[in-house]
Amino acid sequence: MTVLAFEVARRTVEDHARHVRVPDWERCDLLSAGGRVVAQEIKADRDLPPFPRATRDGFAVVATDVATVPAKLKVVAEIAAGQDIGNVIVKNGECAEIMTGAAAPKGADAVVMVEYTERHDSEIAVQRSVEAGENVVPQGAEGREGQVLLQTGTRLTPAAIATAASVGLSELVVFKQPRVAILSTGDELVDVSAHPAPHQIRNSNTYSLAAQVMRAGAAPVPLPIAPDNEPILKHLIQQGLASDLLLLTGGVSMGKYDLVEKVLSQLGADFIFTGVQIQPGKPAVFGKVKWNGETKYFFGLPGNPVSTMVTFELFARPMIEALSGTVPQPLRYTQAKLKKEIKTKIGLTRFLPAELTGKFGSLEVQLVRWQGSGDMVATARANCLAVIPPDRERVAEGEMVSVLNL
Repeated sequence: MTVLAFEVARRTVEDHARHVRVPDWERCDLLSAGGRVVAQEIKADRDLPPFPRATRDGFAVVATDVATVPAKLKVVAEIAAGQDIGNVIVKNGECAEIMTGAAAPKGADAVVMVEYTERHDSEIAVQRSVEAGENVVPQGAEGREGQVLLQTGTRLTPAAIATAASVGLSELVVFKQPRVAILSTGDELVDVSAHPAPHQIRNSNTYSLAAQVMRAGAAPVPLPIAPDNEPILKHLIQQGLASDLLLLTGGVSMGKYDLVEKVLSQLGADFIFTGVQIQPGKPAVFGKVKWNGETKYFFGLPGNPVSTMVTFELFARPMIEALSGTVPQPLRYTQAKLKKEIKTKIGLTRFLPAELTGKFGSLEVQLVRWQGSGDMVATARANCLAVIPPDRERVAEGEMVSVLNL
């Protein structure tokens, strides 16, 4: 068995993720491209902004005219956003009324906000000085014509979609979404539509993992439930290896009927690690296998629902990001004040379901009441994971702790 500390296990997955094959690409309508990974450089087709852009409602002025205030200026034009300013020129002693987003006229080099002026017919009295460039975005400040604005491998966030739209791209070249097979195992499982016997439970892991896979930008491929039967399990694992990544849940502990590692070994799997010093999720497995001439990675995730969800976020997500054509993102932690003391045992890094409350600068966190790693109901009430280092057996009320958002 190869059991790694959390940081080592995470780094190991990231190292392998750097070497996965770049996916194929396809074309995608811009409206459908959110969350995808762009497979082309997106360049500016003209300067952005294409003109000096006013950032405030007010008056376009020559800054030296208002160096001493109050200053009186003659209003020579009114400029709305989207208006062709034509031959409007602002000279010394003059100004132009201007709206946010409008093009600043020639001659003007700053905008005085309207609240710092008083208007009297065709004149204004300016009550506050401005520096040259104030309240004006220069032409090309956001991007020059031909400049690369988004690199290949960028995840298409709403801001990235807006950037693509601003340069006239109604269709994008994106990487194909990886297909992620999901195989839940165990004789105790029945489908969600079944009426379970007293000794059975409905298969929730396939559905939670499918939701996490989609949120990570991939396409889930749910497989039938695998019973604790070697031939059937082997057949379903082989089906799963046809996808880009295989996620298995259950069957990775040390029990008599935990068959996943045994069957994977029969298929020639290389186990990179077979456990991680974390709670929940200690039995997590990561490995690879040669299948039809390709290297296919797999994760064996513990069957308890909370363990499944936590280990997906910690380990499977970065591999999916790499298979999607982007660089795996580091885990991002928030610091929050602990509302109630936590007592635990040393030796494991703990990721405990918790609730983060408060406002920026005064965040607080408290563990949700849960019954262990099978308690998905408590986890549904959580909005984060409180992270407890392996060398701490007590964290006092009021201490700052790391928090990982869900």
